[in-house]
Amino acid sequence: MVQAARQLIRERGYHATAFSLVLKRSEAPRGSVYFHFPGGKTQLVMEAAEAHAHEQVEIIDRAAQEAGSVTALIELYFDLGRDGMTASGYARGCGIAPLVTEGAGLESEELSETGRRAFSEMTDRLAFHFVAFGVEPAAARSLAGAVVAGIEGAMVTSRALRSPAPFDSVRDALVSHGAGLPPKGSARGRD
Repeated sequence: MVQAARQLIRERGYHATAFSLVLKRSEAPRGSVYFHFPGGKTQLVMEAAEAHAHEQVEIIDRAAQEAGSVTALIELYFDLGRDGMTASGYARGCGIAPLVTEGAGLESEELSETGRRAFSEMTDRLAFHFVAFGVEPAAARSLAGAVVAGIEGAMVTSRALRSPAPFDSVRDALVSHGAGLPPKGSARGRD
């Protein structure tokens, strides 16, 4: 049911994801909803967003292992996002963003905190890898925030335009920026 909810949130958003649709997609029996999710839709959506963030952190880790550099990690992460978007026929968005953009956080502080925590986990993981590739911690954190914001923006505009071009544009700008960052310990990095 969590995976079904996650898929529906990515396709339809928070408000349009109803238990009836989750049950239909997951083929779960009706009585199981409140047994597994006594907190109702809030609990289900929180678990779906957490699952999405966990999957993104795993994707970041795999991409970092394959990449070997800051710029290669940025390229690979954006390319994976672009390829996922085009494979879905521009139907799939983020599993976390609707909690923020549709005001779910206004309905529940728990949902608001889940959204904050999920985006923070993704940003923290990218920053961790950027530091491991030799970027100063403050610059790594800033770049990681830009990557997360950039991929979210690329997802929205790519979906609206039904084109992969936004992913490529943001990727290229962030790769250029990442290539210009001074390595840890350089004179420029200590200023």
